[in-house]
Amino acid sequence: MTQVNGQLLLIGVIAGITAALLVLGANAQPSFSSFLYAASALPVLIVGLGWGNVAAIAAVLTAALLGAIAVSPLFAIAMAIFTLLPAGWLSHLANLARPAAEIGGPDDLMAWYPLSDILLHLCALVTLAMIFLGIMIGYGPELIGQMVDLLAASVNDRDPLMAMDPASIEQIKRLMLLTAPIIQGGMWVLMLFAAYYIAMRVVSTSGRALRPREDLPSSLRMNRNAVFVFLAGIVACFVGGTPALIGATLCGTFGAGFLMAGFASLHLRTRGKDWRLPVLVLAYLSAPMVLPAFFILVLGLADTRRTVALTPVRKTTPDNPKS
Repeated sequence: MTQVNGQLLLIGVIAGITAALLVLGANAQPSFSSFLYAASALPVLIVGLGWGNVAAIAAVLTAALLGAIAVSPLFAIAMAIFTLLPAGWLSHLANLARPAAEIGGPDDLMAWYPLSDILLHLCALVTLAMIFLGIMIGYGPELIGQMVDLLAASVNDRDPLMAMDPASIEQIKRLMLLTAPIIQGGMWVLMLFAAYYIAMRVVSTSGRALRPREDLPSSLRMNRNAVFVFLAGIVACFVGGTPALIGATLCGTFGAGFLMAGFASLHLRTRGKDWRLPVLVLAYLSAPMVLPAFFILVLGLADTRRTVALTPVRKTTPDNPKS
């Protein structure tokens, strides 16, 4: 029976305490809550990518326990589903490797879990987390109706001249019902992947990274199977009812994955070109608008693949899981 390394447990506990403090700080500072919630995944990702699964599990359990003690068990469950478990799972997938010979590569190299599949898992995890949140808060037409009615009443009280007619209010309700999960799901995928990227940079700089740092413009793509999930989400949006809400969530999460893949493809296609900088600046500045973002998303949809990072076989691989 193998013994658990006490140092790994200690590192994981420290990371879990840090993650819990970031989440509690998000509750105390609503204006920065989204960034602090996403940042709470960083400690788990860093210890998972640098020290392995044991440290990541210790971090997740510690943070969840502190959340349950400080706030409530339901809060701890929500914290785990939204940040802790996705961060731990992503670090686990990133550390998976197997001999390249098993996939037709050279005998002296190791093949790492494809980044496209890691991104696919991230989109799926965020989708499940969003569905859980929707069930927990009772998301639906009634909740959105109450929110829009409060907003309309507030506008009317401040400036009666800007009062909205009932038809406009109903149109806003229908629009927000589907756009809210799209935006929220997409933003959460973007922020969690940003946390993964920052964590990978940190552990690579420190020399603790188990996985090699990849060139994102050439490796950041979506899995081909994600196209069918995204299209199913679009179709579900026209069905109505609960399927439409789930479809909108799928459009937001997987759409964010394709959007990142499109930007990565744009970086690769413009590499070495004299006009690269102004094109990239224009693309990022115009991305918040629907039409430019749509073109970049289509670029990501058109370039789907699974790229595998290859590295020489290590003679000693402490706490380095193999797939």
